Amino acid sequence: MSDPLATLSTLLAPIFAEINGGEPSDPTVRPSDRADAQINGALALGKRAGLNPRELAQQIVDSGVLANVASELEVAGPGFINVTFAAAFLQVQLAEVVTDDRLGVAQAVNAKRVVIDYSAPNVAKEMHVGHLRSTVIGDSLVRMMEFVGHTVSRENHIGDWGRPFGMLIEHLLDLGEDVASEGLSQGDLDGFYKEANAKFKDSEPFQERARARVVLLQSNDEDTLVLWRRLVEMSNDYFNRVYNKLGVLLTDDDLAGESQYQSLMKGVHQRLEEQGLVIESDGATVVFPAGFKNRDGDPLPMITKSKTGAFMYATSDLACVVDRVERLGADLMLYVVGTPQANHLQMVFEVCRMASWLTEPTQAVHVNFGSVLGADGKMMRSRAGDSVKLVDLLDEAVERADASIAEKNPNMAAEERGAVAQAVGIGALKYADLSTDRIKDYVFDWDRMLAFEGNTGPYLQYAHARICSIFRRATIERSAVRDAPIVLGHAAEKALAMRIMGYPSAIDNTLDSYSPHKLCTYVYELASDFSSFYQECPILKSDEPMRTSRLALADLTARVLEHSLGLLGIVAPEEM
Repeated sequence: MSDPLATLSTLLAPIFAEINGGEPSDPTVRPSDRADAQINGALALGKRAGLNPRELAQQIVDSGVLANVASELEVAGPGFINVTFAAAFLQVQLAEVVTDDRLGVAQAVNAKRVVIDYSAPNVAKEMHVGHLRSTVIGDSLVRMMEFVGHTVSRENHIGDWGRPFGMLIEHLLDLGEDVASEGLSQGDLDGFYKEANAKFKDSEPFQERARARVVLLQSNDEDTLVLWRRLVEMSNDYFNRVYNKLGVLLTDDDLAGESQYQSLMKGVHQRLEEQGLVIESDGATVVFPAGFKNRDGDPLPMITKSKTGAFMYATSDLACVVDRVERLGADLMLYVVGTPQANHLQMVFEVCRMASWLTEPTQAVHVNFGSVLGADGKMMRSRAGDSVKLVDLLDEAVERADASIAEKNPNMAAEERGAVAQAVGIGALKYADLSTDRIKDYVFDWDRMLAFEGNTGPYLQYAHARICSIFRRATIERSAVRDAPIVLGHAAEKALAMRIMGYPSAIDNTLDSYSPHKLCTYVYELASDFSSFYQECPILKSDEPMRTSRLALADLTARVLEHSLGLLGIVAPEEM
């Protein structure tokens, strides 16, 4: 175990359990501003055991259990224990990280089958800035979950079914499939959709054709399905181009559109009826999940079948849960969906619990997120007042990054600069989103997100590139120093080593709340600690063996920077 705080907890667990009559008791080890760590568990344990917490803390210190770990122990306040780690102890811990391909991060003890629902664009519509958050948050959670050993199913729940497809298919026929194919392949999905919608509003004959086409679609008419599949294929080609630009893991194999659950809804509804969970209300069929009320305080229904007998969106979502639990064997389902859907999803989950489709320990979690705002504090829009197309945002990010890099490094070859600009521009966009607490809105600001100073993607990428440049100047391969012992003689060396060894805890804390901003905070603190180390501890000008020791510490920092940025879906260039 290479995390010093985790090692402290492990060492203290037996003595805390002994004092607590054999029952486990949390030592509560946390980072501290007064020392390297602080043990707070004596307060709660003293209260339960009827002992003075300060005397109990002193008893723990006097036990000698931390003799080989700490150079200094201090009982403070009502029973805190401040711990200053011994340099020799930290050096042994750090050596374990150096030789570990996983950088000290252990595999999950209880590996789960996890389904992550994210991105979810709509067929025949452009992806817009609102899809950015779901896509990059979901992608980072997939990467982290897989790294710690969970089996992850990515599910892109695209909107590929429903009444709009009647008008879309009829408009496709009016244009001629070849013409529509050429237009959609260029990404002009919004134009196609708006034309169909305008025609639907203005033409009653077109409305009648569209409604008739919906009936044919829902009846699985083969000619209609051929046209529907063409629309879906053209849209997916466009989605994939966006995903490739964004650098996320989603592929066609991850598509799980609404159409996939249409055949399941009848059976799901029948199971609700057999359990007596549905009732008729104003001609519709509804379920009243416990605890949900409308503004007037009356029970809030979830409609499962309309007055006309059509299954509803909620019924599709119920079928989706059933499919993920019963077919995929999901232990955990994460829905990376905007906050406005919170009430709907909680009602769906509650109905699934009522029907015993969602039982402990299986969990469904809404990983909600806020909105991207413009400088005016309102939902981000284009100058024309439309939603900002995601592909345009990605292209602009790369263009701006390219201009910035050309200014900072005019000697970089154009081809190389293009690759670095791609990494920096997309990385800046992702990091600006991920570094914000997902439940909050954030204001989109090009200047801030592309800055090479502060808590930004380019700053972190530059920290990695700077370490690589140290080794180029030294004309040494980074791998050549990995067998060298790292000596922690300076306070800045020790602080950097402590931060490196906190990597496993940073990932654990991130996944505990499904909040990528916590990992972003860790990476920024790591880069900041390296900056302090770089300023205070000469590397190449030091004498041996200190020079090699510091090179080894720099290399390990770069490895953690690259790996942690990778978990966020961000590339770490070696030169910028």
